[in-house]
Amino acid sequence: MSEFKQTYDFLSGEVLLFDKDLDWTSFDLVQRVRNTLCRKMGIKKMKVGHAGTLDPLATGLMILCTGKFTKKIESFQVQEKEYTATIKLGATTPSFDLESEEDSKKDTSHVTKDLIEAAIKKFQGEIDQVPPIFSAVKIKGKRAFDYARNGEEVKLQPKKIVIRNIEVESINLPYFKIRVECSKGTYIRSLARDIGEELKCGGYLTELRRTKIGQFKVEDAITVDYFLENLNLFETI
Repeated sequence: MSEFKQTYDFLSGEVLLFDKDLDWTSFDLVQRVRNTLCRKMGIKKMKVGHAGTLDPLATGLMILCTGKFTKKIESFQVQEKEYTATIKLGATTPSFDLESEEDSKKDTSHVTKDLIEAAIKKFQGEIDQVPPIFSAVKIKGKRAFDYARNGEEVKLQPKKIVIRNIEVESINLPYFKIRVECSKGTYIRSLARDIGEELKCGGYLTELRRTKIGQFKVEDAITVDYFLENLNLFETI
């Protein structure tokens, strides 16, 4: 973010763009920003919410809304997202990412650039996608990841999503990087799994970064550290 406005009215409502760090939860970010603003303004409570969760192992753009602007959250959540993702082929994990250890390995000697290009295009458009068992999807009132972490088997139903565009950015087998433009509700971890299955060698997500939400770009976002270190720039009313 090049520069800030001189004055912020956080209670009436502001939209803040953050570049979330690795290992932070979305809740961590919201809580840190809320607590910091409350201390700065000398108040006990303030509404702060985010417009779309990012996993702790993901980085990138998060939209935070304060005060009365929390009513805008839903309008941001439904907007199209853009991600860059790195996938490792030839292995799988139960969580479809680095949250869990590899539980299978397969040969990737048959995989070529052309095969990868052909495989990913099969997922462009409207598709049915099964969410990861390690996800916040609710089943009978409980989060799916609660069942998974207790070793319980449950079946998740596929959901319709839209992948407007998907393209390869780089290949360095067994890893390759893609850029994805997709609808709300898309799990890039599931996409990594599905591409690995399509290539008949398995695959899982090793890196994920959200770069856009609608017209908002991560290049215009600030880090939590910048926010905390430059509170003097945030003149409040």
